[in-house]
Amino acid sequence: QGDPDMSELEWPVSKVRKTFIEFFQSKDEKGGADGGHTFWASNSVVPYDDPTLLFTNAGMNQFKPIFMGTVDPKSPLAPLKRACNSQKCIRAGGKHNDLDDVGKDVYHHTFFEMLGNWSFATYFKKEATAWAWELLTNVYGLEPDRLYATYCEGDLHKGGTVPPDDETRELWLQYLPPERVLKGNMKDNFWEMGDTGPCGPCTELHYDRIGGRNAAHLVNMDDPNVLEIWNVVFIQMFRNKDQSLSMLPGKHVDTGMGLERITSILQGKMSNYDTDIFTPIFDAIHKRTGVRPYTGKVGKEDTDGVDMAYRVVADHIRTLTIAVTDGAQPGNDGRNYVIRRILRRGVRYARQYLYPAGTQYEAGFFSSLSSLVVDVLGEAFPELKGNPGVGMTPEKVASIIYEEEVSFLRTLDRGIAQFEKFAEVDKGAGRISGEHAFMLYDTFGFPVDLTLLMAEEKGISVDSQGYEECMEKQRAKSRGEAKEGEVVLVLEAEQTDKLAKELGVTATDDTSKYEWTSAGSGPRGNATVKAIWDGKEFLSEAKEGTYCGLIFDRTNFYAEAGGQLFDTGRVTTSDAVFNVQNVQKFGGYILHSGNLGSGLVKVGDAAELDVDYERRSLIAANHTSTHLLNFALRKVLGGDGAVNIDQRGSIVGPDKLRFDFSYGKPMKVEEVEQVRTLVQELIRGGYPLQKKEVALSAAKQIKSLRAVFGEVYPDPVRVVSVGSVSHSIDDLLSQPDNSEWEKLSVEFCGGTHMDNTKEAVDFSILGEEGTAKGVRRVVCVTRDAARQAKQAADDFDVRVANAGSISDMSELDREISSMRTDVDAIVMDYVRKDAIKKSIDKLKDKVLAWEKQVIKEKTDSALRWAEALEVGGKFVVEEVDVDGDVKAIDAAMKTINTRAPALPVCLLSRSSKGDKVSCLAVVPAGAGGLDAKDWINAALEKCGGKGGGKSDRAQGAAKDASGFEQAVAAAKAYPASKGLA
Repeated sequence: QGDPDMSELEWPVSKVRKTFIEFFQSKDEKGGADGGHTFWASNSVVPYDDPTLLFTNAGMNQFKPIFMGTVDPKSPLAPLKRACNSQKCIRAGGKHNDLDDVGKDVYHHTFFEMLGNWSFATYFKKEATAWAWELLTNVYGLEPDRLYATYCEGDLHKGGTVPPDDETRELWLQYLPPERVLKGNMKDNFWEMGDTGPCGPCTELHYDRIGGRNAAHLVNMDDPNVLEIWNVVFIQMFRNKDQSLSMLPGKHVDTGMGLERITSILQGKMSNYDTDIFTPIFDAIHKRTGVRPYTGKVGKEDTDGVDMAYRVVADHIRTLTIAVTDGAQPGNDGRNYVIRRILRRGVRYARQYLYPAGTQYEAGFFSSLSSLVVDVLGEAFPELKGNPGVGMTPEKVASIIYEEEVSFLRTLDRGIAQFEKFAEVDKGAGRISGEHAFMLYDTFGFPVDLTLLMAEEKGISVDSQGYEECMEKQRAKSRGEAKEGEVVLVLEAEQTDKLAKELGVTATDDTSKYEWTSAGSGPRGNATVKAIWDGKEFLSEAKEGTYCGLIFDRTNFYAEAGGQLFDTGRVTTSDAVFNVQNVQKFGGYILHSGNLGSGLVKVGDAAELDVDYERRSLIAANHTSTHLLNFALRKVLGGDGAVNIDQRGSIVGPDKLRFDFSYGKPMKVEEVEQVRTLVQELIRGGYPLQKKEVALSAAKQIKSLRAVFGEVYPDPVRVVSVGSVSHSIDDLLSQPDNSEWEKLSVEFCGGTHMDNTKEAVDFSILGEEGTAKGVRRVVCVTRDAARQAKQAADDFDVRVANAGSISDMSELDREISSMRTDVDAIVMDYVRKDAIKKSIDKLKDKVLAWEKQVIKEKTDSALRWAEALEVGGKFVVEEVDVDGDVKAIDAAMKTINTRAPALPVCLLSRSSKGDKVSCLAVVPAGAGGLDAKDWINAALEKCGGKGGGKSDRAQGAAKDASGFEQAVAAAKAYPASKGLA
């Protein structure tokens, strides 16, 4: 249990962290003369440059380009020799996932700090072990007799290729007796980046909290009192595609030490949670809830579950504060879903266990703890006090957490009640159906893991496969894809006329659709149900399970228009939950189509409208980028004014944007690259968007205005502008002829957009093609999709580079064929893909040059053989040793024909691999009834082959040389069968 006052600690966490960094800043292999280790600031926990990761989960993540040998020479990483830092890490979701273990014990965390030091081909094992020992024992003052070292035993004894790391063992024996230098298996003591790539043996230092005993048998046995505190990977090998190992020319060191663990040891605590890292948060929980103090109990001893809840809440608020500050937000996909899951888990534990009888959990408790995280960690990570790169402040972070907290609490009780209903309905089957599990998620915001947990408590299971099928169907709908047989509701003129004249419904007011924050949040709308349409008739009410369309007096949903896909979301009334899956506008009426998830909805019901703002944010990033793309195409392709580049249509969804424009020929790759670069510059420039509704006649006078060909615009019209020149819409109107406006994108647009270009994060063009005469199309992506497209190209570059080192030309040719197929199938940046194809072509040129040389050598050999051959008798049948090469056989045949023009000749050759037989026969006129075609077929049939040609010349082949000797014998027997012996 933590002390009430930890202000007198010898080793507060801030000192532990600072000591580590300063120690390595003074260390290099030249006694400090080479500048020591460079302090390299922690990377964001949202790895924008590495789409393979949900979160940064290790200190080495940001240095992967150095280890992989792919670092850009212009990158700040390129000149690094040594580095040290404390890296923010999250392990929740994906391969490394500690989320479900947090709270159950006293050492698991979703967020932690990894103290690290790295050598990039400078020092190696000797210095790494010596400095580890010096820091731990001399500086931190740990008792040497409590330390145990492990080294990699290799796998030679199991028939593998990794030798034991005896060098590291000998280094540790300088400090420790043999009984405390332990060999570890490949699982614990060998690190690999992936199936191929850099790898190497690990060495670890373990600390015994108890002491005064031999704890060697407890090392790596998950004993809470014998902890791994130091891990060093010696990156010295490369795992090849065939799984063989080769040694790297440059050897690296990658060290990691968990800050929380070493701090608990230095503070004399038996648990990470008893240190000053967590006690300020525990104290706040105790004061704000009135729950009993934290006592550090686990499992059955934690009879009331309070201690587990303390740990869950404290860990999760640290993770959320860090992640949201770095740009992650609660959402429905990927890392954002993990963040949502963490928050809901934390709120659920707080609500269930931390509020004593007679008290009630109120929204704001969880989010209020984020300020403590800033207090504890703000000095080490200044971005917590304000992160302008992603537009975050401590207040905004707390607000985001609060809004999600409120949202979850609002649906939690209703969701629990609905779960009970579903459990009753499904109890006969013994499991919650996939459809019901999905409805709990989609309608009530229940993460499926919560449904699984509640089902387990009732002794039933969940149809996870059915749930995933429902999820995929919903994802397709959110992309605007209508499945075969799916109802798509429309209002024809007959229905809109009835709405106006018979039902007295006025057009829907949708002006509030622009009232939102493009980062992905916005207000809930309030409206009244004015009509219900099921595709056949207008209803007065609709029951649970009905697919129908709702019309309101007002809406904050965006109806599909101008190429931008519709919004999705949820509508709730006092008695119903309706899932909006499609929104369309017909004659001024906006129809919200979807499924009535629960309850009964009636005309006249008051409703709350919740837009999926996160999805709209993705669409907005793509929509604004479409404007930037339009501007860039005009600048690059029509810069001199000679070519008119007009928009011919677009589709903007959450996953990509598609843009059609007038242009009479395919774009050059260089032009595509220029367009991409210009859009990226505008995004990185962080320019604010200007949006305003103005008179159409005035707006049309603005210089550089871009309007869609054939489009009819409303009056007033909404003008959207953005670019590198500071301006407002009023400036454009007051000075319509200002030439500076040529530097801006100015368009008429009623869509939803980003507030600032930087929210698009990144931009990539995936493809360029023609759709009609004089019309070209580009497909592009932004945000994570753009980074993934670049990562795919990076990965393929590595594959091409590896192929370049293949010395066996036949193997290289096979890899070239495989790469040509794969590169077309993989989604990646268009310009990068073109460069990769050219690199593959260069490798093919290498193969062709080799083949040309081989053919020449075979031909020369065949000519020498033919010149030396003793020609006599009535015919010639010979084997030519040219590996089945037809051109070489033909060269030999011509030489023999020149030397003995009257002799019938049949030449055969087989490949060294036994997969090819070639045969060529020439029969001069008057050669005793021989037929060249019959001759080669008599031979080749022995190998399962055949040939063609004429009676005087024929050739053929077979794919199996196992019958080659019989083929030669048959070739020799054929002339005799025709009386020529």
